[in-house]
Amino acid sequence: MYRIRFHGRGGQGMKTASRILGTALFLEGYEVQDAPRYGAERRGAPIFAYVRADKHTINERGIIDNPDLVVVADDTLVPVPAAGVLGGIDAHTVLLINSDTGGDTWSHRLATSATVIAFQVPDGEAGATAVGYTGAACAAAAARLLGFLTAKHIEQAIHHELSDLGDAVLEANLHIARASFNSLADHAGVVAEGVLRGASDYSQPQWTTLKAEDVAMSAPVIRAAANSELSKTGSWRVERPVIDYERCNRCWWVPCHNHHGRRISD
Repeated sequence: MYRIRFHGRGGQGMKTASRILGTALFLEGYEVQDAPRYGAERRGAPIFAYVRADKHTINERGIIDNPDLVVVADDTLVPVPAAGVLGGIDAHTVLLINSDTGGDTWSHRLATSATVIAFQVPDGEAGATAVGYTGAACAAAAARLLGFLTAKHIEQAIHHELSDLGDAVLEANLHIARASFNSLADHAGVVAEGVLRGASDYSQPQWTTLKAEDVAMSAPVIRAAANSELSKTGSWRVERPVIDYERCNRCWWVPCHNHHGRRISD
């Protein structure tokens, strides 16, 4: 069975990537699972999606904790523990990172036994930016590393998944996907199929025992006031707002809770 995880930020198209790759594998005759996993649907927040593919019935369920291939659309997620990019990787795993830093450098930084490959999402036609087409690029890159999928499979999958978005969007995604697929020709087939695991072939979960508390203490109530600024969510954004404190009227507008109630006044 092939087990693939896509990691990115909300808005980068990792759900789309899993659907494109899943459809391409289905067209090749595989049984397929593909699904995203995320919490609050917030742009810029870490999310992941996964794909399983096998020639036989797939009985596994849930997230993939022993991936054959991990595709990372945003290299800033690699050092974020909550993103889980490095979860379950070992010497068998191939780690593909969208980064302008080379794979050897990443291997040294991470001290991992996994095979690390760096690639960059290609620009569009006439030098147009690839932002917005990262999902298609990552799906095509994953297909190339699997080795047995062709560019035709990816193109058919993109047509199936994105044709409702209009011809211009479809053609842009096809162009980026072709370029991404071709850029990794030297690594075609580097991903090996993982073994089928039995019901007992897994690591026991790490349980944490919590001391029982009084009912009043355990109730879901926020007891401390003005503590939202302590919530470390800054890495979720893809852009950072700039607040003009000189024009602030201290209205305690909700989006500015993390800025002590200050906002740009009208």
